Amino acid sequence: MSDKNPKRGIYLLPNLLTTAALFSGFFAILAAIDGHYDKAALAIFLAMLLDTLDGRVARMTHTQTAFGAEYDSLSDMVAFGLAPGLVMYLWTLNGLGRLGWLVAFVYVAGAALRLARFNTKVETADKSYFEGLPSPAAAGVVVGCLWVAVDYDLSPDMLRIPVAILTAFAGLAMVSKLRYYSFKEIDFHGKVPYMLVVGVTLAVAVVITEPPLVLFSLFFLYTFSGLITTFRSRKKA
Repeated sequence: MSDKNPKRGIYLLPNLLTTAALFSGFFAILAAIDGHYDKAALAIFLAMLLDTLDGRVARMTHTQTAFGAEYDSLSDMVAFGLAPGLVMYLWTLNGLGRLGWLVAFVYVAGAALRLARFNTKVETADKSYFEGLPSPAAAGVVVGCLWVAVDYDLSPDMLRIPVAILTAFAGLAMVSKLRYYSFKEIDFHGKVPYMLVVGVTLAVAVVITEPPLVLFSLFFLYTFSGLITTFRSRKKA
């Protein structure tokens, strides 16, 4: 006799990783409130790693669900939208008064709109490029800036205006029409040249040697690469 009312449920592993990413964003906010900005930055970068893993695990184990996609978006909103905005505000933007919270809100609103637009266009979007700066990259560039400042003992007061400009740009870039390379066409299962493996190994070694500066530099270059990519594509057209 067949079951006319099959049990509904969710897959544990990918959603457990998503929950861990959500907790990392939540922890980043708590760490910033307590003044531990280096821990806040680390928590958001950990959320990025977990966010990458949950999608890959879901695809590898064929456990992709509509619930998982929605839950992942809500987790991203906290980890890459709300958390970075609040962390940057508590670190230095609060010294700008109303302008500071306005900049922080522009960033948070940009992340929310970016995620909403991505969800509505996920089936029709160009797989090679993202439209607008992805929210994890936006979080990476603003929080990476904070991490570098803390690591080099730079005064947040001295960096207040540049940080406000960078945070506002990241927020606006998320809802812009700028094109960003998605890296989705890279085949991780096929054979690659030996020198590429050597290059990746050296890159990992460099990141381990100076993680704050290297990660911030990478996300900074990616953030502003959208301007170049968009200009070149329009020039060809």
